[in-house]
Amino acid sequence: MKVLVILAHPNIEKSVVNKTWLEELRQASNITIHELYKQYPDENIDIEREQRLCEEHDRIVWQFPFYWYSSPPLLKKWQDEVLTHGWAYGSNGNKLHNKELILAVTTGSAKERYQAGGRNNFSMSELLKPFQATSNLIGTKFLPAFIFNGSYTAIDEEIKESAKEYVNYILASDIFE
Repeated sequence: MKVLVILAHPNIEKSVVNKTWLEELRQASNITIHELYKQYPDENIDIEREQRLCEEHDRIVWQFPFYWYSSPPLLKKWQDEVLTHGWAYGSNGNKLHNKELILAVTTGSAKERYQAGGRNNFSMSELLKPFQATSNLIGTKFLPAFIFNGSYTAIDEEIKESAKEYVNYILASDIFE
């Protein structure tokens, strides 16, 4: 299985969790890492290149810190420009059909804040529904997200362990079993 990780972090050098995850991803030879902010500092996305990258992989991972209940702006722009009618959706838009999509998301707040009655009032599953709806539209199989909550208070051991779990998770062939 060929895995493409599309990393969308606007300041990866100052990141704690996403940077550690990136370092662990680099250890795996069978994962293609694509850093959007590094590739497109001017935000001028090469649509054909991006579409080709997606076509060449079986599993696509969108890795990002959770910003204002969504993704960082460059990932949203990537979705708007790359997931085109006639390629990703529409009567002839089938290039991503049967590929798998995973979200790898980090939050600053603790898990308890993402539930009914918590500070954010909604679970992460609920807040990630627009991504699932996108997956449905483009014909990908939406696999359960890999979520790391509490990056503001996480300790190094926790973060390093999550990085190993993350890489194992996105490489696993039995995520639904």
